Amino acid sequence: MRVRTPWIQALKERKEAEKNPELSQVQSVKPDLTPKKMSDSYVSLVLPLSKDPWLLDTYANYTGQIRTGTLLMDLDALAGVVAYKHTGEGVSNVTAAVDRITIKNPIREICDLELSGQVTFATGRSSMEVTLQIAKAPEPGHQVAPEDIFMTCAFTMVALDPQTKRPVNIAPLQVSTPAEKALYAKGEENYRHKKTIKSSDIMAKPPDAEESALIHKMWTDSLAYADSRNPKQQPANVLAMSKTTIHSTQIMQPQNRNRHHFMIFGGYLLRQTFELAFTCAASFSHTRPRFLNLDPSTFEEAVPVGSVLYVSAGVSYTEPDPNGGTRIQVMVRTHVRPVEHQDQERKSTGTFFYTFLTPATVNVLPQSYSEFMRWVAGRRRAARLSATLESDPHPILAQLHAENVTE
Repeated sequence: MRVRTPWIQALKERKEAEKNPELSQVQSVKPDLTPKKMSDSYVSLVLPLSKDPWLLDTYANYTGQIRTGTLLMDLDALAGVVAYKHTGEGVSNVTAAVDRITIKNPIREICDLELSGQVTFATGRSSMEVTLQIAKAPEPGHQVAPEDIFMTCAFTMVALDPQTKRPVNIAPLQVSTPAEKALYAKGEENYRHKKTIKSSDIMAKPPDAEESALIHKMWTDSLAYADSRNPKQQPANVLAMSKTTIHSTQIMQPQNRNRHHFMIFGGYLLRQTFELAFTCAASFSHTRPRFLNLDPSTFEEAVPVGSVLYVSAGVSYTEPDPNGGTRIQVMVRTHVRPVEHQDQERKSTGTFFYTFLTPATVNVLPQSYSEFMRWVAGRRRAARLSATLESDPHPILAQLHAENVTE
């Protein structure tokens, strides 16, 4: 979503408001709580990448393919547009979490892309689920074919009072058609699933007997590899977890701010974490991995413009893919500190879990207790991912909105 005020002007207005606090008072507007239809928030747009070489230039990566990180930025921006269509402009909508991002069918050619989305779950409280998809743009008058869907995802957006910054209630959804009821039911299922994920978190649920046996096996292997008297040698395709971590550090600049001016746009953070995760998986596997999925991930704190962002990425778990190769799960953590780097500790701002597929056969080996717990948590996430990839819970959004197809 585009900002409405140039940065220098926004800075000037903030300084004036600091001198005159009454100028900074933002009028709270009571949201309209009348139930809304799903179609009220539906948004669809087309990126004419096959027709506009300069637009394509902003989306191309070094191989000449579409840069996934840039599409992630677009998805977060689109989620904001959809959320404001549902709530109106009287509240501040923020991205609270990315519930899932899944690659359905890889893009194999440069083509026009259709990005679409709508609110699919809202009970009248402060949060809403926004379901989005990216697909090969259909011919005018036609709908998206299932095999042309590239990516599906869901964001949790939260409405805040612009003055108090506290959550405010929003309009619930009114569903009527079978397709809408199916989407809403999926949203309810996702809501319950997030609670289940919390209950299975490694901090709440210790390793069971099977997981403990696997930990013991890896621990004894690690001891054997470190013992020069033991003939058991560490395989070349096994790497210690501690050696997979890579880092990046950068100052947050205003060109990447959100519509509220003084915090960084969530889509930019998604791109930064995704690309570091990709680099981590590539350096670990010595291949060019393919992105499969982003597991439920949270934005814990906003990242201020002018802060220093620290990002670390490391392999948490590996397992064979049923069709060959290896699935690599990468955990990315983000922290911020003031640019002055005073005595304050780094503040955690988010944790993201990306899964990639590589044709290579590689394995990660945890060695410390905390690494074993990371591995177990990764194994549990991988089990959920396998179930997700085997099912197709996302109906084609455009099929719900045939009236939006124009000639």
